Parts: sequence; structure tokens; C-alpha cells
Amino acid sequence: MAAPRLETVLRSATQQVVIGHDTRFCLIGERINPTGRRIFQDQLRAGDLSAIERDVKAQVEGGADVLDVNMGVPLTDEADLLARAITLVQQLSDKPICIDSSVVEALEAGLSVYQGRALVNSITAEDERMEQILPLVKKYDAAVIALPNDADEIPMEVEKRIVLTRKIIEVATKEYGIAAADIVIDPLAMPIGADQEVVNTTLETMRRIRDEFGVNMTCGASNVSFGMPARHSLGAAFLPMAMTAGLTSAIMDTRTPQIVEAVKAADLLLGHDEWGGSWIAAHRARQAREAAAAQ
Repeated sequence: MAAPRLETVLRSATQQVVIGHDTRFCLIGERINPTGRRIFQDQLRAGDLSAIERDVKAQVEGGADVLDVNMGVPLTDEADLLARAITLVQQLSDKPICIDSSVVEALEAGLSVYQGRALVNSITAEDERMEQILPLVKKYDAAVIALPNDADEIPMEVEKRIVLTRKIIEVATKEYGIAAADIVIDPLAMPIGADQEVVNTTLETMRRIRDEFGVNMTCGASNVSFGMPARHSLGAAFLPMAMTAGLTSAIMDTRTPQIVEAVKAADLLLGHDEWGGSWIAAHRARQAREAAAAQ
């Protein structure tokens, strides 16, 4: 018998977002991240956070439901930088925040200034990583993204990913008292250009996780198309396929209308957009923008 399907609730000071199997797909805007952005990194080192305002605006206008905030800049005090960035993002938007860092001190600094219920990105099945981060998740009543890989490898077999998913859920729920609904599994989307079978493996992992555990899932949507041409077309095909397999959110750049529209179309066709309200509203907003640009 399939496991009950769970809901993950995130909140800002004024807005609530529910990630679930029977609701609209949750778009987590990834752009507030200096990785691979040399100019942005230089600005942040100089204490200039002005680019964050542009990134927030672009991600929200593109359709982000949640904003991922990462301030991983070498040669900076990441804890201080992340706390300042989260404070700023909360002033600019009422969207809930995904606090993204590999540094435990930075995660706690971000959680300490966040007003609401955050999503923490992320843990793995490594014992040390869970011991460091799960107490913070519990302390600040957050939800957490968890990747089913350990110190040995990123497993390429579905069964190993399921074993590690089970380990994470059991440790989090039994040892730290975290609800299964607050564990969002990343089923490990890998680049299709490296191995023809990786997407089938990921889709099967999603189906197994949905049916056996009922938890929500997310992934880095752009990972699948890495190194391939026409990446937006691949993303626009992959996410609706993943949605039918149980994926309920994705970390992605919402400035790509082709992918956002594919997700919203899939929401409508899967019965997750009541009376097409979101699809119609997005269409009207696009018409209004085009009319304003034409004047």
C-alpha cells in the first residue's frame, strides 16, 4: 500500500507556501547565488548587496514561490553575509526563503534572523552532516532538503538511493523528532550528457520515494541539461515528466519562461490548478506586460 502523501509548509512573516503532491508545483528561485558570477562575488566582498534586489525582482516576476539564498563567497564571513542577505530579501519580498549553505555557522546565522518557517538546503545521509544540521532544523522549526548520498559516493542505483532516503527519514524522525513532512528529498538529478540512463534512474527513484515514503521532493532542475545544447527545451520536457513521477518542487532559475510555462501547463493538466486559475492569471499578466512594452 502506498504511503500517505505529505505536505511541507513554509512561511515568511506574511505568506505561506505548501509543497505537496496534490497542489501546484513549488518553484524555488535559485538566482540569489554568487556561484559562477565573478562580478557578483566582487560586489559582495565589497559589501555591496545591490544585485540581490535585482535578483529578487527577477525571480519573483518569473514566478518563484520560494527564494533560495546562497552567499557562498570565498574570503568572506559567510555567516554575516548570509544573515544580511536574508534580512534584505525579507524586506524586498514576502516569499518564504530556502537558506542555502554548506557552512553550519552560516545556516544558524541565517535561521536566527529569518522571520517565518524556512527550508534548509541541505543535508546528506552522512552521519556527521546530519548531526551538525538536524539539531538546527529542529531548533528553528524548519524543513530540510536531504540528498541520499553518503561519504562513499553519489549512488547510481535506485535501490541505494532508497536505502539512504530511508536512513535519513528514520534518523531525522526518530532521533531528532522532525516530522517526515518536513523532510524534502532530492532524488539526485544527474546530467543526461554523461550517461543516457541517469534520468530514468532519477524518475524511478522519484516514483519509489513517493510511493514508499510519501515525502516531498525537489532537485536542481538545470543539472539534467548540463553540458547539452538547447538546455531550456530539455528542462521544459524533464520537469513535467518528473512531476508525474512525484517531484513536487524544483530549485531553478525562474527567469526562463519556457520552463516555467511547461510546469504551469503540467499543473493544469494534472489537476493541480483549480479551474486553470493560475494558468489564466499568468496568461493575462503576460498579455499586460506585452501591451505595456508595445506602448
